[in-house]
Parts: sequence; C-alpha cells; structure tokens
Amino acid sequence: MSAPTPELPELVLAGSVSKRADVLVVGLTSSDGNPEVLLGDGVIDEDVLGSILDAVQAVGATGRAEEITRVPAPAELPVASVVAVGLGAADGIDAEQVRRAAGAASRALAGAATVATTLSAVDLGAAAEGFALGAYTYTEFRSEKSAPGADKKPPSRIELLVASTRDRAAKAALVRSNAIAEAVATAREFVNTPPSHLYPASFAERAKALGEAAGLKVEVLDEKALEKQGFGGIVGVGKGSSRPPRLVRLSYASKKRKAPKVALVGKGVTFDTGGISIKPAAGMEAMTSDMAGAAAVVATVVLAAKLGVAVDVTATVPMAENMPSSTAQRPGDVLTQYGGTTVEVINTDAEGRLILADAIVRACEDEPDYLIDTATLTGAQMVALGTRTPGVMGTEEFRDRVAALSQEVGENGWAMPLPKYMSSDLESRVADLANVGPNRWGGMLTAGLFLKEFVSDGVQWVHIDVAGPAFNTGGPFGYVGKGGTGVPVRTMLAAIEDIADHG
Repeated sequence: MSAPTPELPELVLAGSVSKRADVLVVGLTSSDGNPEVLLGDGVIDEDVLGSILDAVQAVGATGRAEEITRVPAPAELPVASVVAVGLGAADGIDAEQVRRAAGAASRALAGAATVATTLSAVDLGAAAEGFALGAYTYTEFRSEKSAPGADKKPPSRIELLVASTRDRAAKAALVRSNAIAEAVATAREFVNTPPSHLYPASFAERAKALGEAAGLKVEVLDEKALEKQGFGGIVGVGKGSSRPPRLVRLSYASKKRKAPKVALVGKGVTFDTGGISIKPAAGMEAMTSDMAGAAAVVATVVLAAKLGVAVDVTATVPMAENMPSSTAQRPGDVLTQYGGTTVEVINTDAEGRLILADAIVRACEDEPDYLIDTATLTGAQMVALGTRTPGVMGTEEFRDRVAALSQEVGENGWAMPLPKYMSSDLESRVADLANVGPNRWGGMLTAGLFLKEFVSDGVQWVHIDVAGPAFNTGGPFGYVGKGGTGVPVRTMLAAIEDIADHG
C-alpha cells in the first residue's frame, strides 16, 4: 500500500511578479482599526504599494487579522487583482501572524492557479508554510462534480517574492518549509482518511511505506507477535475488532556520534466506539481522528530524517480499533501491560492510555534521553483548554521547555500539572492500577499520571494531549481547514531540534 501523498502547491522563489501570476497577495497591518503599513518593502515598487494602499483604504480595509480585501491591480503589475490580507496589530509581527495570514489568503484564492506574494519578504518560511497548508484539501473520495467549488481549485503555484532568488538562506528556508508543510499535510491526510480505509493493518502498511521511502528502519508487529511478546494493552483494546492491531516502529539514526536519543509515541486508535463502554452516537464520526497522535508521530520521524537533524529518533506507534463485540474486553477485566504491570479496565473507552502504556515501556527499552508521547486522549483536555490548546504534561523542566516551544511555533501547547495526590485515583481493587479514576474531575491529569507509571526513571518525558487541537470540527481559520490539523508535528520538530542544539 502506498504512502499518503497530499496535494500541495508548488512553492518557488521569485524576484518579481511573473506574467503567469493571476493575483498578488500583500500584507496589511492595523493600528486603531485603520490600515497602517502595506508590507512588501524591497520587492514591490513603493509607488505601486502606495496605489494599492489607497485602493484598499477606499473600500474600507482595516488590516485586522485574516481580513481579505480584493482590489483591481495597478497598471504597473502583470496581474488582474491584488489581495490585501490582514496581519493584525503592527507591533511585533511574528511568524504565526504571517503563517495565518498566508493561509487565509490561500483559502480565499480558490480558482487562482498562480499566486505571487510579498508576505515572503516579511517571513519567507512562515509565508511558505501558510500558503501550502491553507491550500491543502482532502479530496480522495470526492468526485469532481460533488466537490464544493469543484471548478475553483486551490492555488497550484505560489511565487514567493524575495530580494534575490540566489540567496542561500532563502533557498534553505524554502526547502525546510516545504518539508514541514509536507509533514503536517501528511499527518492531516492520515487523519482525514476514513476508518473504512484506514485501519490497523492498512495504517501500518502506509506508515511502513513512508518510513522506507525516507530510509528509516521499519519494524511491524502483527497480532500474533503482539500476543506472543506480551503487549496486553494493545491486544486487549484490539480484541473486539475483526481488524487486528499492529505495532509499528520507525527508527532514524543521525550521522552525529553519540547523538541524543528521542523516543516518540503516538496513539493510533483508527476508530473508537468506546468499546463495551460505548460512546453516544452523536458526534461519534469524529472518532476517525483518534489516531491523530500516531499520524503526527509518523510524520515527525520522517520529517526529522528529511531535515537530517542531529538526534536519533525512534517512533513507537501502537494501532488498534476499539469496537464492541462478543470478543471485546469488558469493564472489570484485568490485563497485563507490556512489562508486567496489571491494569483493571474500569472503562473500555479509556483505551488510548492502555495502548500507549505498552508502547512507552517498549520505547524505554531503547534507553532514550527524551520521550514525547501524543494522543487525542481525553475529552477533559477540551473542557480544560478548549479545542485549540494542547495540554502538555510530564517531567517539569522538559514540560515547560516543550510548552514554550509549542507557543513559539504557533501550536499553543500549555503546561499542565500532574498533582501527586491524584495518583490515588488510579488505585485498583484487584490490580496494580485502574485505567480511570472514580470521578470526572481532572481527567486529563489523571490520564497523564497513568502514563507516568510506565515511563522509566531518568527519562525526560512529555505527554501532549491533542484531543481538540488535532481535529477541527468548526469553521476554517488561518491555515487550518476542517478535519485533521497536523498538530503537534511542528511542536515535536521544534523539541527535537532544540534537543539537537542544546541537549
């Protein structure tokens, strides 16, 4: 089975607006609700910029974040129209403002085949990522007639205007941004694939194809190997489905001698009914996203290899489908996790932590310096932090480091505690641990404390709960459309690169 191949626009450096361009995108900032500065100095003539500014002011543009204003182009430009996209407040424009503005423009320009932009003069990498991800759509199962706006496809070519197309730093930034956008889109592609077509075996095959194409070492354990080797959590969750579980390991070895070792673990529940503790029917279709953590981890280890980071990275990815049937595990069952810890299954809908626990123990056998796990783990994450803010838990120093990096790259992770007193909630009447606590309060933290029990001493560890942020059920915003978002690929890359730089 082939690896996912998301369709993204071609990104090219350009010294001027070409004749093949359909539209020029420029950035507009605001001050007290009025457009203040038209960004693009150095790549567009000042008189032309002045004409554009007069035109957008005349039609009421304010420059507020993601506002789209389209006006006819001045005669000096070889395009029919100009789109001014708002970046918000002029003070301290950062990469995420540029990324979101580029994404908003990209989404608004369906039907324009080639787009030129001056946003690249503000932040080349952010503009490239924003335009690419804003143009991403999932169309595998749509006929041309049924697709919304089928006659207006996203832009297929983005001309990123720069002072010099020969500049090495610009070329390197474009290569990097291309790789990042492809990784995020790959994670989205996995998440958006319906569970009829993405199940443990097919997910494993696609991950294997991606890994082999990137030169990674790949290992896949099927249900027989999982049973034989004692992966009781993965086997227990998967036993209710006719589509048996898998465990995939993808390993990248850097060229650096004695490189730091980072383990990645991602939850890969390809569909979650809740099992015997079945979920309500309303909204259950969104559980196609319950493998978003695994999708992000697979995409990230491949990205690390493409970028050649000076860190050894191994992804351990458990995959299962949680279904109710005569063979499914029951509330009250006791299973033995990989490594020997016994767990009383109080709620079969708290299944993600069971497969993650197996994978964490296996990952720790490699003696990593750092371990990052990520999962669409708890509804409590959304209760506490909403749908766009991942909860970051774990070893305090590493937790704060990863949360800060997540903020920097625009994925907005927020550090959360793991109070020791809550560990008593996981006491079991018959086993070493229970998989859930006796009350609903602090469910995200309780899940983190459960996972902590399986992390080896001395390993710097972070758990990122992306239950809401990994799947957008609302309207599009910035460079994010409906469905899979690719969170937290960029956070994990930032952490890996920070470890490469600082240990």
